[in-house]
Amino acid sequence: MVHFTIDLNADCGESYGPWTLGDDAALLRAITSANVACGGHAGDPLTMRRTVRLARDLGVQVGAHPGYPDLQGFGRRVMAFSPEEIEGFVLAQIGALYAIARAEGVELAHVKPHGALANVAAVDITVARAIANASASFSRQLPFVALAGTALETAARQAGLPVTREAYADRTYEADGTLRSRQLPGAVIHDDAQALAQVLSIVRHGHTNTLDGVVVPIQADTICLHGDTPGAAARAAFIRQGLEAAGVVVGPFRVTR
Repeated sequence: MVHFTIDLNADCGESYGPWTLGDDAALLRAITSANVACGGHAGDPLTMRRTVRLARDLGVQVGAHPGYPDLQGFGRRVMAFSPEEIEGFVLAQIGALYAIARAEGVELAHVKPHGALANVAAVDITVARAIANASASFSRQLPFVALAGTALETAARQAGLPVTREAYADRTYEADGTLRSRQLPGAVIHDDAQALAQVLSIVRHGHTNTLDGVVVPIQADTICLHGDTPGAAARAAFIRQGLEAAGVVVGPFRVTR
């Protein structure tokens, strides 16, 4: 019998000041890795610290989730920055979370770019290299989470980073392996059973389908759910239960060179 193991990650710590987004307390109980917003697209020092502390207490790995410095747009708007500027703000955001994690006795487990920044980097090798170089300048030992089969994965490997290949439970794909734009219908999967079916297909068979039925090959070490999507915590719990019922072990990710 073939045994499968997969990590479940989710974006957390995306509240800001008095504004609360998502249910991190419930979400963190269903996942194994947390991508914590670093103050760029979301988050603030108090939210970051509370999130890191909660993840630590629940035994969940903590990673930095840098994005465009765009609080108003939640990091989902493409912004014009030079590679040097991208490298600078990504490095600064990793450093901010590192300081808070260290204060809480937590070691960073990974770096994962957020939102529009990650989507651009999936197809633009220049942007991808700027992000990967920022992570490498912080530490070449820190695993880098990249959308499987994209320019971001290529850039991370070129920078000498250990790579964790990522796929999505709650997003649909295009034929080239990139995520369907949120501007298009059907980009976000809201049905729990549909999300679980996609995850099982990726984990067991190494592929999923586009909305048009095109088979997209995907090799993944970790599966992501978006913490800001309505019902995210319940969906994460449903997917974890479904995976375990199917004989899949849910645990911290492995890395590939």
